[in-house]
Amino acid sequence: MEQTFHMLLYRAFHAQHNYLRPCLGEIGLEVGQPKLVSYLAAHGPCRQRELADYFEIDSAAVSRMVDALEKGGFLTRKTDEESRRSNLIALTDKGYAAQQKWQEHCREMETTMLRGFSEAEKAQFADYLSRAYQNFRDRKKEDACGI
Repeated sequence: MEQTFHMLLYRAFHAQHNYLRPCLGEIGLEVGQPKLVSYLAAHGPCRQRELADYFEIDSAAVSRMVDALEKGGFLTRKTDEESRRSNLIALTDKGYAAQQKWQEHCREMETTMLRGFSEAEKAQFADYLSRAYQNFRDRKKEDACGI
């Protein structure tokens, strides 16, 4: 099979997904939820719109994930004092514990994935991925402007 960037990215993503997916059940999270939990752990309480914007997903998807996470005891919603029409979403102790376990699994995955890479190669790889992502973001802005 031809080794295109598309296929290489797909295979790497799929391998990462398969590595981490069994960890979800152990922690009690579902697909898509760890990113929200990680964001909240790093940034503190926020509105659903902030999560949707950051992860570039629709608000309805975030709402479903937040509902499930709240039901599971991983986060809480409380009225935002600055805007009473909005809720602030915050992690519970259970949510912080789940995030810590998830980060441990992610560190193990990264160690496996980057085995044999020098520190310079790891930095270059991170830079390449960041630049590729930025190229997509720039293209999205161009398309939005009708170019």
